[in-house]
Amino acid sequence: MAQTKEQKRVVIKFAGDSGDGMQLTGGQFAGNTALIGNDLSTFPDFPAEIRAPQGTTAGVSGYQIHFGSEAIFTSGDNYDVLVAMNAAALKKNIDDLKKGGVLIINEAGFDSKNLRLAHYDENPLETDLLEAYQTHRINISKLTREALKPFKIGTKDKERSKNMFVLGFLFWLYNRDLASSLDFLKQKFAKKTDIMEANIASLRAGYNFGDISQATGTRYYVAPAQMPKGTYRSITGNHGAVLGLIAATKKAGLPLFYGSYPITPASDILNFLAKYKNHNTFTFQAEDEIAAVCAAIGASFGGALGMTGTSGPGMALKAEAISLAVMAELPLVVVNVQRAGPSTGLPTKTEQADLLQALYGRNGECPMPVFAISKPSDAFKMAFEAARIAIQHRTPVILLSDGYIANGTEPWRFQKQKTFQR
Repeated sequence: MAQTKEQKRVVIKFAGDSGDGMQLTGGQFAGNTALIGNDLSTFPDFPAEIRAPQGTTAGVSGYQIHFGSEAIFTSGDNYDVLVAMNAAALKKNIDDLKKGGVLIINEAGFDSKNLRLAHYDENPLETDLLEAYQTHRINISKLTREALKPFKIGTKDKERSKNMFVLGFLFWLYNRDLASSLDFLKQKFAKKTDIMEANIASLRAGYNFGDISQATGTRYYVAPAQMPKGTYRSITGNHGAVLGLIAATKKAGLPLFYGSYPITPASDILNFLAKYKNHNTFTFQAEDEIAAVCAAIGASFGGALGMTGTSGPGMALKAEAISLAVMAELPLVVVNVQRAGPSTGLPTKTEQADLLQALYGRNGECPMPVFAISKPSDAFKMAFEAARIAIQHRTPVILLSDGYIANGTEPWRFQKQKTFQR
């Protein structure tokens, strides 16, 4: 029987190929963490390359979660637990695992091909590289296939289910209940019962593997955090901004028009807003950044609150039209979800380097209010305030966010908002 050790805060990193489902696995663990009352902060880490070759370090996708019984302010630095689904995931993340930390390895991801693609001269599982960690070598792929033998689904579908095995094992390791993820799988695959049942079986198999094999002599428990009383939900920065913008226009009694051209990491704002058409919200996907902001300006001229969203490259293209809105004294909210690098840069990596562009990136004398979101749970409030200033003072307003904030998750407590002074 494994002993249970209480921890105050933990950082876990799930890492694997883009097709290994690490974002889904981490998201499910985060949702479960929120339900039991821990404070948390997450960071989805996407590859910078489009369809990077599988098995390479460039193709590694990760999801980091920092949770605890204390107040959590960031997604954490060094990991307490690292899940490495292949050799590339290990190579990219091993230096950030704390000495003595827990390392969970999928042995199937360390064959000769994976080692070659990750540029390992020798198998790290057969060297002393991992002696400083509590290493658990588990053939996750093989155990998943064995658990799914009774199911008449394809080999690829069985292989895709291995992320649920990992999730089940982590639920066992941290004394979690499976109910939230079971409900999620039943909803997600309601029309594909064979896939749903296979994923449920894989989830249970991972949990039972930990329970039966006693793969580690220690299980962990993190007590609920002492947080202010209220109603909470999990929120990302992009979704929080969307809800804030909708709330602002509802309070102001105006329709919301959002004109945008898809650009990472701001695209989710358009996707989220498109789901709220019942709140007098209109979305428009334009052919380019200039058309998007000009459409939003036209909507403001017609009596709506015009909004547009982009990242650094799009801000450069929108500059002249934003200056027009300043001169015409039209309300406009411009959301800049910042990303790394000049020009097209690194769409999935983050920077906060657009401040000077936001303050001064227009010709002539063209001042504008600039707001910045500090964390995902702050996004609703700042988006609401940006819209309030835009409407009350008849001016464009820039709202700065970034990739970490946009995609990261935090608990968010519902709050009553002030009404506008019109």
